[in-house]
Amino acid sequence: MTPNPVLGTILHAIGGASASACYLPSQQTKNWSWGTFWLVQSVFAWLIMPLLVGYLTVPDFFKILYNAPSDIVWKAFLLGAVYGFGGMSFGFAILRIGYSLTYSISIGLSAVLGTMTPLLIHGQVVEYFSRPGSSIVLVGMIVAVIGIVFVGKAGFSKENDFGEHSDKPKFDMRTGLLLAIVGGILSAVFNISLEAGQPIADMAALHGAGEFEGNAKLIVSTSGCLVVNLVWFIIAGIKNKTLKEFSSASGISVAQRTKNTLWSALAGTLWCGQFFFYGIAHVRMGNFQFISWVLHMSMLIFFSYGVGLLMKEWKNVSKKTYRILIIAMLLLFVSAVIISYGSWYGEKMMQ
Repeated sequence: MTPNPVLGTILHAIGGASASACYLPSQQTKNWSWGTFWLVQSVFAWLIMPLLVGYLTVPDFFKILYNAPSDIVWKAFLLGAVYGFGGMSFGFAILRIGYSLTYSISIGLSAVLGTMTPLLIHGQVVEYFSRPGSSIVLVGMIVAVIGIVFVGKAGFSKENDFGEHSDKPKFDMRTGLLLAIVGGILSAVFNISLEAGQPIADMAALHGAGEFEGNAKLIVSTSGCLVVNLVWFIIAGIKNKTLKEFSSASGISVAQRTKNTLWSALAGTLWCGQFFFYGIAHVRMGNFQFISWVLHMSMLIFFSYGVGLLMKEWKNVSKKTYRILIIAMLLLFVSAVIISYGSWYGEKMMQ
């Protein structure tokens, strides 16, 4: 496929927008605990949708999975399982410190670690940053990191604005901060899992998958994540007696349970949607595929704050907080432009 970093950036933006909205449907579920919502969205995000997308876009999908080297499958699966704990931590962090702060801290950490770790593991840092256009890309990455810092600063400034009016029993900065950090570190592992599963995507390419080759490896990584979450939340559901929320024993009407299931399914679908677009964007980044993660994460944070504005999460904050937020969003936008230009320039010079 002919590299096209500009189109790749646009596709990463679409994926980031999908990811930024994936937890919004939880607000529409009624009379369901967080664990019940999480179980349903997990099944859709990490099993149903990856299987469906893979089957519809990858020729001989199940044959490829059957013939994939077992060591590659297990490596990607286990790394995906590690990310499973990160996904849970991310969700619990949202409950404790809110949407904005969680995205700022977790995704910011994930952006940096998820990009640099694979390069360090393979000893390719010098090689990648010696290519034409790499200095421009590096500037864009630095701007993205600065933007992420400003995003976090805006989040903390917002919390300071409303600190006196916050819900004290629910707001737990110490625990939430720890969970967000764990979520960010382990989220970066998911990118490593996808890198580990690349041979499966290469097999899909040989079978004519084209731009959808990444959909072949996605299910391996997400299935590891699913197993961890199912075990955790089923045990929690038994302990907290919330599994009955799936049945009439809970007193919740069939209509409401159906609505809750559909909203939870939408949440899972949106989560999976980000990696559908990540996959087809990634193959278009050419020699600068390693920046896909930081670019994608920057887009995710950018759009998550856009969603927050639409939801009026930043209503009545101080002018200082608004200024920091605007600077943060501009920096992330500029970083995406710089990274895209650097990638395009590098590809052009290497032709």
